[in-house]
Amino acid sequence: MQDSRQLVEQAIARRPGPVPVDFGSTAVTGIHVSVVAALRDHFGLPKQPVKVHEPLQMLGWLEEDLKQAMGVDVEGVFRTKTAFGFANENWKPWDFNGLEVLVPGMFNTTVDASGDTLLYPEGDLAAAPSGRMPKGFHFFDAIIRQNHFDPENLNVEDNCEEFQPISEADLSLIDAETARAQATGRYVIASFGGTSFGDIARVPGTGMKDPRGIRDVAEWYVSLRSRRDYVHAVFERECTVGIANLARIHERAGSRVGAIFVCGTDFGTQTSAFCSKATFDELWLPYYRRVCDWVHANTSWKCFKHSCGSVDRFIPSFIEAGFDILNPVQCSATGMDPEHLKQTYGERITFWGGGVDTQHTLPFGTPAEVREQVLSRCETFARGGGFVFNSIHNIQAGTPVANVVAMLDAVREFNGRN
Repeated sequence: MQDSRQLVEQAIARRPGPVPVDFGSTAVTGIHVSVVAALRDHFGLPKQPVKVHEPLQMLGWLEEDLKQAMGVDVEGVFRTKTAFGFANENWKPWDFNGLEVLVPGMFNTTVDASGDTLLYPEGDLAAAPSGRMPKGFHFFDAIIRQNHFDPENLNVEDNCEEFQPISEADLSLIDAETARAQATGRYVIASFGGTSFGDIARVPGTGMKDPRGIRDVAEWYVSLRSRRDYVHAVFERECTVGIANLARIHERAGSRVGAIFVCGTDFGTQTSAFCSKATFDELWLPYYRRVCDWVHANTSWKCFKHSCGSVDRFIPSFIEAGFDILNPVQCSATGMDPEHLKQTYGERITFWGGGVDTQHTLPFGTPAEVREQVLSRCETFARGGGFVFNSIHNIQAGTPVANVVAMLDAVREFNGRN
């Protein structure tokens, strides 16, 4: 019987076989902490608070017993610090809408007059808060802190503050984490960071106490049109430092890693796109190609690209850039019909996700409707290989556990038939 690592490698090589399953290996293939807790109860696992390892989206860590119960085939390696600039260590209890969870020791919050929860960069309560969770909500939004913006005197170094040579301490942590992940026998995907290239979740600099440069989301999007030379300079610096860091990481991690999460910049909306294909090809394609070319020339790693929304127009450019894997495959967006995607691009890129709609079917459908959609998506995307099962982005708070179980059962049913 094939092991998990072989199953994923076979899928990426686009060879027919059982569909491997990923949940929890990246910040875009995860599960909300409340649903993780509900799944532990469903499977009768020991009661224990779930760790919030990605506080921006409040994603819960899947412990080994839950991964086995769910049939997970992929193991994640994460960046050493969260989006808020503190490490996942020294866990402490926190009451989250009545659910006791564990959060990192420097996860420090206050509650404002409106009842909103504020989270602080590096856990420093003396700094301005960088995250806000509205009262009764389930995740944090970035707080815009653009306090040093002078459009006439922009300094590229300000927007490159977070892109620095990797430290020896971080390399040691990556060494240990990749060794741990490899020992699980699962396929390993690593989110090393440093190659975000305009990922709008990173632009506000939630992990920095006083970020400089363009940190307002709207201003950044305006700059893609009006300050292209500046954006090119930021991407050039990020690319150069990022590749140098990957070279040092590879010396430590080597073949333990199967794929790396290169970038999570979103290019699609529900019905259209954030930019034209021509803009993508000018601003992003050269830097994506440099990263992917270096990875393919110097490592055995595969390159994972995340982009939500209607991205059909960009997929040829993703392939040209050298991306091996596309996630989350948002089939509900315009032009993202599963059969069209498989027929048009299935021989050139692996679809990692798209297995069930997390906006409609999974949270609001019946278990029978979930089963039907999962079986249909597997029939389409797994044809001839090239498919790793995941939902469309993270499983959100409030999703019925019965529907999540129906999803997992449907994948097993499909694999049992084939």
